[in-house]
Amino acid sequence: MSKLKNPIIPGYYPDPSICRVGDDFYLACSSFELFPGIPVFHSRDLVHWEQISNAVTEENDFHVEASYGANGVMAPTIRYCNGTFYIINANFCDKGNYIITAKDPAGPWSEIHWLDDVPGIDASIFFDNDGQCYIIGTGNVWDNGTGVKERGIWLAKYDIENYKMASEPYTIWNSALRGAASPEAPHLYHIGDYYYLMIAEGGTEHYHSVTVARSKELFSFYEGNPANPVLTHRHMGFRSPIINIGHADLIDLPDGSWYAVMLGSRLIDGECKNLGRETFICPVIWERDWPVFTPETGKVEWEYDAPASLPETVYPPEAVRDEFDTPTLPLYWTFWGRPYDKYYSTGDGKLSIRCISRTMTEELKPVKMDAPKDCTAFNAFIARRQRQIKAAATSSLHFVPQNKEEAGIAVMQAFNHELRLCLCQSEGKQVVRAIASTSDLKGLPFLPGFESSQNSCIVAEQEWASADIVLRIAMDGEDWKLFIGSSEDDLKEFCTFDGHILNPEKVGCMTGTMIGMYATGNGNDSQNKAEFSFFELMQ
Repeated sequence: MSKLKNPIIPGYYPDPSICRVGDDFYLACSSFELFPGIPVFHSRDLVHWEQISNAVTEENDFHVEASYGANGVMAPTIRYCNGTFYIINANFCDKGNYIITAKDPAGPWSEIHWLDDVPGIDASIFFDNDGQCYIIGTGNVWDNGTGVKERGIWLAKYDIENYKMASEPYTIWNSALRGAASPEAPHLYHIGDYYYLMIAEGGTEHYHSVTVARSKELFSFYEGNPANPVLTHRHMGFRSPIINIGHADLIDLPDGSWYAVMLGSRLIDGECKNLGRETFICPVIWERDWPVFTPETGKVEWEYDAPASLPETVYPPEAVRDEFDTPTLPLYWTFWGRPYDKYYSTGDGKLSIRCISRTMTEELKPVKMDAPKDCTAFNAFIARRQRQIKAAATSSLHFVPQNKEEAGIAVMQAFNHELRLCLCQSEGKQVVRAIASTSDLKGLPFLPGFESSQNSCIVAEQEWASADIVLRIAMDGEDWKLFIGSSEDDLKEFCTFDGHILNPEKVGCMTGTMIGMYATGNGNDSQNKAEFSFFELMQ
């Protein structure tokens, strides 16, 4: 029997939401500042998944900016009703909450319908058995008896045809813990005699959890499950190999069994979460009209038996090596910020990236939700997600740097938190250089009082006269080795690097490691281009 092996979608694919249509399962994830956004996956057995689209793209005028990493789009909900798929989401680089639709989740997805009258974050959509639509959201809506409003969950009727609220928001719950941090990510289900509300609380890092409440009346104050939190790993300590479990969504199978998907993080070296938040799964059973997650053990396991009722369906894996023979890039390639200036081209066996002026280490600034769009906030960085703890990225570069220009490959954990291996100029000579950049943050960019400072250091450098070089960064946990050579068969160790320096505990684990190719004029816009003949990611 095949196994459900966790994480089922490894790498930086957080905040999973899932729906089923017949024998097909569809899952959407957050993408924050990556472009295109909201990757959508398909499966027929819950074991094997293929990416079939990015739901927000240039075609529906998706705007996102490279700022500090954890801005942009987060916490989508995907649902299906009467022949149409819906994704509800918020874009903090644009106008806030919105809905997009599609007849086929592989796309195209519709234009963005902005929800000007839907407040709060993590809004979710719910279609009841009679087809009536509702929206569930978060906000300071719970009166704790002192006249001070606390964070809670609200529900309202929704006119899905005209994208308008059809009733006033009604407070249905606050949280399982009194004064719980961040009650959010609500999902509503009508199962049997009850409406079930499932939320995340405790914050999306170590104290993350899944909690559940229920009611027989849709508009009422819901009863919390006495067993709450129904799923968490926060009681397992800071060295649990799977950590941050929370933000779940339920799905039923045609045979009547149930599962839940949720986010979690794999711990590296007992302390680091470089891969960010990934998509996990567990079985769910029902006892006394309450859901029981991963029965018997109560924690998310590394693997479970796959559902016997679902036929195994295997898809081609993501390519290990891209040789850029086509005019478009596969779905797994991403950009940091929307590239309004198309600084790149692909085809005929090369990916060409122009040295735009924006640096790889722009100063981190406070994020203002009502700020005007910045259509210059993108990096010339084209990347893939690191999906396993052990990985090696290799690329062949042709580049003659001028002045302050540099180009090469980079491992980026967050904006201003990266390792770059590049060709550049130093004192009139061409050199190959390894550069580490980190940030020290005080507070969060979207809260008052935010401050940051950035640090860069040259890890290693040597003269390199040729315009051609093969670059490799190999990562075994937090032990990293950098290699350079004139060909793939002639690579020599250039230096080592301690990956703990880029430990996301310093920047939060909202996002995960991206690995790819870049070019920059470091303040000067240039027509000079870096050409990459292949990119290989072994993991």
